[in-house]
Amino acid sequence: MSSSSSSASLQIHRFSKIPSPEEFASQIESKNAPAVFTGCVKEWKAFSKWNVLNGGLDYLMDMVGSSVVGAMLSKSAPVFYGDIRSHERVPLPFSTFLGYCKDILQYEDDGKDSISQLRKHKPEGLVTDHGDHLVGEESRKQIYLAQVPIVNAENDEMAQLECLREDIETPGFLEGKVLASINLWMNSSRTRSSTHYDPHHNLLCIISGHKQVVLWPPSACSFLYPLPLYGEASNHSAIPLDNINFSLYPRAKSMDEYSQKVTLHAGDALFIPEGWFHQVDSGDITIAVNFWWQSDMISSMLEHMDAYYLRRLMKRLTDKEMDRIECFVRLRSLWIKKWLMQVASLVMEMQVILTKIWI
Repeated sequence: MSSSSSSASLQIHRFSKIPSPEEFASQIESKNAPAVFTGCVKEWKAFSKWNVLNGGLDYLMDMVGSSVVGAMLSKSAPVFYGDIRSHERVPLPFSTFLGYCKDILQYEDDGKDSISQLRKHKPEGLVTDHGDHLVGEESRKQIYLAQVPIVNAENDEMAQLECLREDIETPGFLEGKVLASINLWMNSSRTRSSTHYDPHHNLLCIISGHKQVVLWPPSACSFLYPLPLYGEASNHSAIPLDNINFSLYPRAKSMDEYSQKVTLHAGDALFIPEGWFHQVDSGDITIAVNFWWQSDMISSMLEHMDAYYLRRLMKRLTDKEMDRIECFVRLRSLWIKKWLMQVASLVMEMQVILTKIWI
C-alpha cells in the first residue's frame, strides 16, 4: 500500500447512518481508523434526561446525588495529566459536584458573581492526600469526574453509578462485544486531558455539551514521546500541552503533521481505536459516556506466542528502517555522482579558459 493510500485509510470518517454490527466489524473496526457517528445517542433516555440546559442536573441529583464518586484532583488544572504524580483520586459527594454545576448555570445566566456563590459549596470529604481541604472556585477548577464506573465487568462493586445504566443504550453495532466497562466523564469547567492512548477500543458518546478531540495514529508514536513502559502511565505522552520545550522534545515539531481534529456535539459518538493517541478538550459542563472493549486482535493473541509476535514485529520494523537507510544511501550516491559531474564540467571549463589565457 502506498503512503498516500495508507494515509487516506486512516482519515476520520463521518457516518450519518448507524452501521450494523457486521458493517462496523468489517468496514470500520477492522481498519483500526477513527469514525464519528452523528446523532448516535439521541435516542437514549440520558440524552433528554441529563440535558444540562433542561433540568438534567436536578435529575442526576435525584438519581445519584447521594453517591460518593472518585474525582480526579489536579493542581495543573485546567490540564489533567495521567501521570499519578500530577493528580490525586479523592472521594467526592456527587451532590457537591452537581452543586458547583448548578451555581455556574444560575449565576452566569444572571450575570452575578459565580465565584462568591461557589465558595458557599464546601466539598465535604474533598481532602487531598496531604490533608488539605479545597473549597470554592479553586476546588471547582481542579475537579474532573473522569472514568467514573457505571459498569465494570471485572468488579461489580466498583460501579459507583450503576443506577444510571438504564438511561444508556449500548449501540447496536457493538452487539456481541464483551464490554470491559462503561464510564461517566463530567466536568464543571473547561478541561484538557493529556495526550494518551488506550489499550482498548473506545466509543466516546457525548450526552451534553461538546468536546474537541485531536488524534494521532499509532505510527506517530515516536513524535509523541510516550512515557517509559515500566511506569504507571506508560500510555501517556511526556509532552506538556503548553509551552513545549522543543530542545527536549525535538521530534514534537512534526507532531501536528500527523494529527487530525474533530469536534463532537451532544448526540455524537467517536470510535477511537486502541493505540490511537488522543487529546481531549471539554467545554463547560460537558457530560459523556464511554464504552471500552478489547479488540479481536488482542483477544486472539496467545500468551505463549508473545516472543514470536515480538520477533516478527522487530523484523518488520528493522526491514522498514533498512529500506529507509538504503533509499537514503542511493539518493546520496546519486547526489554525489551528480556533484562530481558538475565538478568535472567546471574543471574542463577552467582548463579551456586557462588554455586561452596562456596562448
